[in-house]
Amino acid sequence: MSGLVNILVIGAVIAVVVVRQCSARQLSDDRRWWIAPGVLLVLSLREPGLVDPRHAALSTTILGAELAVGLVTGAGWAWTTRLWREADGSLWSKGTKVTAFVWTGGLALRAALYGAAALMGIHQGTAALLSALAVTLAVRGGVLMWRAGQMRPAYGGVADGMMSRPVWKDRV
Repeated sequence: MSGLVNILVIGAVIAVVVVRQCSARQLSDDRRWWIAPGVLLVLSLREPGLVDPRHAALSTTILGAELAVGLVTGAGWAWTTRLWREADGSLWSKGTKVTAFVWTGGLALRAALYGAAALMGIHQGTAALLSALAVTLAVRGGVLMWRAGQMRPAYGGVADGMMSRPVWKDRV
């Protein structure tokens, strides 16, 4: 796939994810949360420029750092997402202001890594960005689904994944 197509795919995925994150949306119990990250990972692995052959060790180190940033960003994104159940038992999510800071921090770290690689003469293609985005989305989806599975039903007093009142009040 050409670099332009990769950039368009990355832009489209980020746009869809950000729009979906900024609005309240119902989460289903569907286990297909891993499909988009899986497709992105396959696309990244098919690209020839994942590692710069002229600087294999440094390029691999930068790629590892990029994947670590993706992992931390995905986990931070999932943990800062607000989860709640409606009275009918449906599960909803919405990003918070802190989620926007996590995204911004992740983008800043990725830009810094890209700049460091460029200063060292390491070529980073879109494959590295695709793989890091795949890791971010996979970790976010996995942690969010795990958090959703830990939530009690709406009638159990759960708000934002936490008890809406102290447990000791139930026993008084």
